[in-house]
Amino acid sequence: MNANALDDAIVSTEVRTTTIMPRIRSYTRIYRNAVFLILLMPFLAVTKSYADSLPDFSALVDQEGDAVVKISVLTESTSLGRSGIPGVDLDQLPEYLRKFYEQLPQNQQPSPRRGGGFGSGFIISDDGYVITNAHVVDSATEIKVGLKDRREYDAKLIGLDKASDIAVLKVNAGNLPVVKIGDSDDVRVGEWVLAIGSPFGFEQTATQGIISALGRSLPSETYVPFIQTDAAVNPGNSGGPLFNTDGEVIGVNSQIYSRSGGYQGLSFSIPINVAMSIADQLKSSGYATRGWLGVMIQDVNQDLAESFGLTKPEGALVAQVADSGPAEKSGIEAGDILIKFNGKKVVSSNALPPLVGAVKPGETVEALVIRNGREKTLNVKVGALESDVKANKAVELAGMRESKLGAVVANLSDSELNKLDLDNGVVVKEVAPQSAAANAGLRPGDVIVEFDRTAVENVRQLEQKLDDSIGGKATSMLVQREGSPIFMALKLDSDG
Repeated sequence: MNANALDDAIVSTEVRTTTIMPRIRSYTRIYRNAVFLILLMPFLAVTKSYADSLPDFSALVDQEGDAVVKISVLTESTSLGRSGIPGVDLDQLPEYLRKFYEQLPQNQQPSPRRGGGFGSGFIISDDGYVITNAHVVDSATEIKVGLKDRREYDAKLIGLDKASDIAVLKVNAGNLPVVKIGDSDDVRVGEWVLAIGSPFGFEQTATQGIISALGRSLPSETYVPFIQTDAAVNPGNSGGPLFNTDGEVIGVNSQIYSRSGGYQGLSFSIPINVAMSIADQLKSSGYATRGWLGVMIQDVNQDLAESFGLTKPEGALVAQVADSGPAEKSGIEAGDILIKFNGKKVVSSNALPPLVGAVKPGETVEALVIRNGREKTLNVKVGALESDVKANKAVELAGMRESKLGAVVANLSDSELNKLDLDNGVVVKEVAPQSAAANAGLRPGDVIVEFDRTAVENVRQLEQKLDDSIGGKATSMLVQREGSPIFMALKLDSDG
């Protein structure tokens, strides 16, 4: 090969090398990127799957937010000391200052002090019934309910129950938006939830979180197995709904655990099953009743469990039994460990009061106890909580003073109606002197069967009829007295 041919060959090789190497580097870069993407794809899929699993509550807020209301209240209080001067209590002053104040010419009658507050609530029926917390409307002299569309209504307090912190209001309106009621027995720890309310007065505020615990018992609230969440709840959220991802109300936001007064990650809601049970009682009678067992109980720790022959700590240990109470009558003894009540497990002593309170007074349920190392089933006829009985009486007396009828009336059970051979009616318990009822001739024990020629089914219906009646005009009532029917004419005051 001559020199020229050799030079051409070398040049040709250099050209090919110069052309091929960039391609090899390009292919290598593409291959490296492809491998990186293949390795990254599972992580991208997991990230996308996790993002897709996060709930979007925007549709829920749009659909259910209309039924969430802001509640504004006005209150009156008298907080003056004996001196009649704000903040001064004579009993807390030194003697020489007390004598000085006592000699001052002053009005000793305390003057009312007006205040205000706000909370949240939600509409449960299109004719205007609203659920909120009892502490929101307790002692309120005026209650207003504000809707999302800025309509505002005066509200009437139908009834409140401090033990469960539930109250029912009624506004005079129709075709209102209502929430969907869920089943709080089906909720699980870890579920996503949404709270809507008016924290610090900022209405229609939505906050999200998860259910962090179930069946929580708080020191001041014995009869409510609270739902614990980490959804942000602040002052003003009280009484608002707690939604699940299906847009159903599963709880009523009630309390927070805080050292500062603001949200610190622990919020407590009343299960909607408890709230609706109380609300139904408040709507029908103005007060609520709970079951009472009549025992003092304590928790079972590891040492006590071993001493009683248990494999693990569980149940509620009966420390004392009330004389002549439901527990004593059913055969429950001190030293028994209640492990089941009304078919539900008693995990700890805190779990028993809500289970007992959920039973209607007068009903008989089964209680499973461990006595001397052996299981024993007892039938317990649950009694009525004494405080509820007092609340019942207080509501009846208040109703008598405020009612247009001027009498305490009560619903009759089916068995009571059967004994009286009646299909419907309400019984008169008490009659206020110089009232419309007294003037008509009503007596305790009478059963009002008809009012204005319409059958009387319950107390609430009679009250509605009275509200619709024209003052000063006589209205007929059909009453059964000692088994005999009699017509009476009721004439309400013209200003009533």
